[in-house]
Amino acid sequence: MNVHDSERMAGLLEAAGYTRAGADDADVVVFNTCAVRENADNRLYGNLGHLRPAKSARPGMQIAVGGCLAQKDRAEIVRRAPWVDVVFGTHNVHALPVLLERARHNSTAQVEIAESLEVFPSTLPARRESAYAGWVSISVGCNNTCTFCIVPSLRGTEQDRRPGDVLAEVEALATDGVLEVTLLGQNVNSYGVQFGDRGAFAKLLRACGSVPGLERVRFTSPHPRDFTADVIAAMAETPNVCPQLHMPLQSGSDAVLRRMRRSYRSARYLAILDDVRAQLPDAAISTDIIVGFPGETEADFAATLDVVRAARFANAFTFQYSPRPGTPAAELPDQLPKAVVQERYERLVAVQEEISWAGNRALEGRVVEVLVATGEGRKDEATRRRSGRARDGRLVHFTPGAAPIRPGDVVEVRVGYGAPHHLVADEGVLNHRRTRAGDRHEAGTRTGPGPTGLGLPAFGVPTPAPAMSLCSAEEP
Repeated sequence: MNVHDSERMAGLLEAAGYTRAGADDADVVVFNTCAVRENADNRLYGNLGHLRPAKSARPGMQIAVGGCLAQKDRAEIVRRAPWVDVVFGTHNVHALPVLLERARHNSTAQVEIAESLEVFPSTLPARRESAYAGWVSISVGCNNTCTFCIVPSLRGTEQDRRPGDVLAEVEALATDGVLEVTLLGQNVNSYGVQFGDRGAFAKLLRACGSVPGLERVRFTSPHPRDFTADVIAAMAETPNVCPQLHMPLQSGSDAVLRRMRRSYRSARYLAILDDVRAQLPDAAISTDIIVGFPGETEADFAATLDVVRAARFANAFTFQYSPRPGTPAAELPDQLPKAVVQERYERLVAVQEEISWAGNRALEGRVVEVLVATGEGRKDEATRRRSGRARDGRLVHFTPGAAPIRPGDVVEVRVGYGAPHHLVADEGVLNHRRTRAGDRHEAGTRTGPGPTGLGLPAFGVPTPAPAMSLCSAEEP
């Protein structure tokens, strides 16, 4: 969602006459922030500190801070970094160009935080980073009350877009040559509750199957509480829905799940995975896990390891618990010592790495379809490897041979080696398909649907226009 919103901010600025620039020579630098973990706060203020000398040397330069941390800290940002010109929140992304102009005109910082969503971000113009992949938000906000999570207080309650609006954006992206779309929501499988259709998400997945030219559909993230059989059936029966599922576990201990206010238990979670694999045997399943939640005992942690071994995740995003001010978990007793959390975290990573490696080794010898990426993963100069994603989301490094292969093209390769975090295919390309997405990447264009469904050119403003730099202070 952070990347999605950043693309909208870039689109708004380009529509207002700005051009993309590096941070060293930008007239405007925008930070789009995350607030899920404490490290994001530290990164933002560290980056702002690094920019202070540039701002002093060039008083006309403007710095803006938006996103979740801006929604949370508000005027505190200007207090701690008085050289910041604009602070805006998650609900008024559309106001960024106006706030910059107002700050310039009034020569004073503008802090404007809306308390509820004013304009759905997906209706704004976008400057996409990719010619072959697009993010489509189906909802914003969240109705859950997980005790560790600050997102509902910053993004608000769930607001669903109408299915017709979502499909219109997906169709516009496909018409523009996009091959892969990721549907975004804090809880995608509760989509439709707001307008009275609990089966809306499964219907939306099936509808994406009929969009001409769209080859891959992904989504993130579902909540185990709302995961239903109709969604699994839609995944299995819709050819362009990828065999990939990211579903947060957070903990394998039922006692910890209760304290987290996660409305499912480990047995229910594992049963969902069994149902998914019964219909999608090759699905790559990933998850999020928090280690060291307040009150977590060694027995609780052992239960998490047991679930991880049973689930056989393709990969897991593992986090050490980080107390966030304003969340119920921050006030819970029995906060764990850092050393205990670190030791458990290292054990969890070791177990998951072994599982991931075994899963990747099992794919050795298999032919996989790869959508070639721009700058994703490593590129080895000695081997001339390129990178991309398989249909199940795994990262693949492959040797292209002599053929000119572009980002956005599709290749088939045979896996020669499964590493813990990626696959390697050095046998050469078995099949190469040039795509319209590759053509568009080669031409250097990135467009995005705006309020009328029309696209904006990537570099459609004159060079004398003000230059901008869009940065991210989210977690890596």
